[in-house]
Amino acid sequence: MAEQDAGRETGPSSSRALYAISVAAKLAGTGQQNIRLYETRGLLTPSRTSGGTRQYSDDDIAVLLRIGELLEQGLNLAGVAKVLELEAANNKLHRALKRARSRPPG
Repeated sequence: MAEQDAGRETGPSSSRALYAISVAAKLAGTGQQNIRLYETRGLLTPSRTSGGTRQYSDDDIAVLLRIGELLEQGLNLAGVAKVLELEAANNKLHRALKRARSRPPG
């Protein structure tokens, strides 16, 4: 996914990689294997250390929680991917509209 903004305001601290996969799994209420599967399917892309260890940010945790919500609603992973893609596109458009409205006329 190009953008992982699942409907929240993001800031410098929210995108900073902080958590190992075990902690991310616990925070998101899912298993480590599920997180690896979501990465394989392109639903999220965690940062990696120089040694290749995955590191997850608060933004990544929010995406994991959103994936869990969508799965609970009965979507499969393809459906989840589409919803996340559409939500990211919608958020991008909202930000562009907000910027356009804040510009002085003329």
